[in-house]
Amino acid sequence: MSIAIRTVREDDAQDLFGLLALCFAEYPGCYVDPHQDLSDLLRPADVYVRTGGTFWVAEDGRGRVCACVAVDFPEPRLAELHRLYVRPDQRRRGLGERLVGLAEDHARASGAERLVFWSDTRFAAAHRLYARLGFSTSGETRDLHDISRSREFFFEKALDRETAVASRVP
Repeated sequence: MSIAIRTVREDDAQDLFGLLALCFAEYPGCYVDPHQDLSDLLRPADVYVRTGGTFWVAEDGRGRVCACVAVDFPEPRLAELHRLYVRPDQRRRGLGERLVGLAEDHARASGAERLVFWSDTRFAAAHRLYARLGFSTSGETRDLHDISRSREFFFEKALDRETAVASRVP
């Protein structure tokens, strides 16, 4: 089944909440809360563009949103990755790597020199992907004080101007 990547639309909000609910269900105590910690998904097409960012979704052949990623620019020369999620049945096929590559390329083209993000400490499989893609963590954590009692690791990567990741990923 083919996967198409496109920019998010406002009418993707329900599918995004469903995607996150599927992903969070793998982790006891992880909940979808659209009003407190996931409010950016209520109007997904609008939120990231305010800082020059973009939000993409991957859609399967049946039109279902099966993955997503966003990037924005909180400071000059700094990009922040957000909302990398892949449906459990679509994992280990290169889709997460492809989406991170797309975000990295967009960040480079926008003048970013570093890409940073926070990831829940429970998401160990995702952390292995990030390490494979060249991200590092110092072990710095933060507590979100959200409904899921999330604790997150900080990740970062210098963006080499010479290498475009998305172009290497099929």
